[in-house]
Amino acid sequence: MKRFLADQRGDFVQAALTLPIILLVTLGLVNMAMLGIAGINANNAANYGARRGSVAQQNAVEIAAAGAWGKINQAPVGTYSVSVMGGGGRGSRIAVLVSYQVPNFFGGLSAFFGKESTPVFQKEVVSYFRQEGW
Repeated sequence: MKRFLADQRGDFVQAALTLPIILLVTLGLVNMAMLGIAGINANNAANYGARRGSVAQQNAVEIAAAGAWGKINQAPVGTYSVSVMGGGGRGSRIAVLVSYQVPNFFGGLSAFFGKESTPVFQKEVVSYFRQEGW
């Protein structure tokens, strides 16, 4: 029994089989976490920018864009762009569109499995508010 418990010949084979799988799962979790964080940051920036623009008395579009960029500059992950539409008077709708990109770590690996994949995840978030008037 002692000889069976002391046998370590299969340890290297076991590690060689499980380590790549563990690394792929870990890489996938990191990639999806980055996508989720970037999505939350983009959503928060769009909401904040639209809300700031909706309460502005003048230059609502510029204030909405500045508000969105202020939140995005605090974001640790992703590449973002902001566009603002609407505004101009009481009751008009202000829309803040935030587009974001996160690198896709599996973009290059998918070719090994016969699948095509983009090198980045690209998404958009839109937030609408009605401009208030006093």
